[in-house]
Amino acid sequence: MTGEKNVVWKRLATKVVRAGEPEPRIAGAVVTPIFQSAMFEYGGESDYHDLQYIRLNNTPNHTTLHAKLAALENAEAALVTASGMAAISTTLLTFLSPGDHLLVQDCLYGGTHDLVTGDLPRLGIEFDFVAGDDSGAWEEKLRPTTKAFYFESMSNPLLQVPDLEAGIAFARAHGLLTMIDNTFPSPCNFRPAEHGIDLSLHSCTKYLNGHSDIVAGAVIGRRELVEEVRRKLNHLGGSLDPHACFLLDRGIKTLVVRMRQHNESAQRLAEFLSEHPGVKQVNYPGLASHPQHALTARLFDGFSGMLSFEPQGGIDATRRYFEKKRLPVSAPSLGGVETLATIPATTSHAGMSPQDRQRLGITDSLIRISVGIESSEDLIEDFDRALSP
Repeated sequence: MTGEKNVVWKRLATKVVRAGEPEPRIAGAVVTPIFQSAMFEYGGESDYHDLQYIRLNNTPNHTTLHAKLAALENAEAALVTASGMAAISTTLLTFLSPGDHLLVQDCLYGGTHDLVTGDLPRLGIEFDFVAGDDSGAWEEKLRPTTKAFYFESMSNPLLQVPDLEAGIAFARAHGLLTMIDNTFPSPCNFRPAEHGIDLSLHSCTKYLNGHSDIVAGAVIGRRELVEEVRRKLNHLGGSLDPHACFLLDRGIKTLVVRMRQHNESAQRLAEFLSEHPGVKQVNYPGLASHPQHALTARLFDGFSGMLSFEPQGGIDATRRYFEKKRLPVSAPSLGGVETLATIPATTSHAGMSPQDRQRLGITDSLIRISVGIESSEDLIEDFDRALSP
């Protein structure tokens, strides 16, 4: 399957539709068909990892996605996985061995936090949490055994943005591999490879698919590193089913138009909430009051559809909001066309200890919102009603 995947499309809105598509078209099909075959006829391959087999992530549905995802972030290569956590865990296990040390941003998605704190130590891998904007602490925690620096481009759920430029320079100076979870911004708003970050990780369940109907992940970055992750993934078995590949490919084709609405509506909602008397605090990098607003505006093309906020009145006010709201769906995921609301302390970050959550600022009353593509006017009216006495 060669042809269009070798064409260098310049603009993102074209890449999401055309990059990676097979040429010539398979039996003339405009949409890449689902190759629901576990194995393919042997073609003389001498390397086990080159055999065409679903678990080896190299069926036509996989290779189409790999080329498309790499093009979206202007990276050399990409790999899809069975989930975002499959992408994260496989990548960490590829490059970290017993005795190695990891520097990791302190405010993380709960699943990643649990992996780092619970599973890595049992494998003899050590770690230190550091603030994403405190370069002095990075130097203090650095060890001769430190191998990698792990970030989130926008942290879950507080929407913090690390000092990426300083972090990249620090990692280069000390020979560290850089890994970043780029799920919240999506390639529309931030492309890590353009800034010299080695590997970008995604939960494709979220914005890349955009329709809340599959679970998938991705690893994007330097070709030789992605190939190492692929070989580890082939053994661990976290491959993506061809039908899920098909749905992800379909979802990506509307990414640009969806993200435009996500960005615009989240900005309007964040500005409204920041002035609402029933709201104590809003976390959104698009607000001028956000501590990393200037940094985000310089490095990113948009501020994402994610925000979190604290209502006035603590946990009782949070409960009242969920009782009164109508438009947002109470669900723990994000990135779909529908607006979703959740309390991270009881969902995405429930695995963290209450002490760790409080230390990071993830209170029991914090509400995380994934702003969908509904009318922003309807959203604002619903939030106003639900937050008003």
